[in-house]
Amino acid sequence: MNFKRQNNCPSDSYWTIRKGDTLYKIAQTIDTTIPEILRLNPNIKPTNLQVGQQICLPKELPCPSGIYWRIAEGDTLYQIAIETNTTVDELLELNPNIDPQNLQIGQNICLPV
Repeated sequence: MNFKRQNNCPSDSYWTIRKGDTLYKIAQTIDTTIPEILRLNPNIKPTNLQVGQQICLPKELPCPSGIYWRIAEGDTLYQIAIETNTTVDELLELNPNIDPQNLQIGQNICLPV
């Protein structure tokens, strides 16, 4: 399924929906509210988020691309780099505060554009 990026996102920051995402989890992760996400994304169905769908976020995030990877059990930076066509060094540059030897399930890391 192909999803078009919303053109009128004031912050130009987006979240790409991954398996298991809910608006509640996203709001907690980026320190905002569900009503604020819905205000910026009036056409989304909160109970039917689709993997790969991009939603507008309400504020600039520290991640320049606005695209995150949520750490799942067994993830490594090497595996994430391969799956996202980047390098471990680039992931570390974008995420200077992460411990590559101690990734936490549910932790979000910034991905390059």
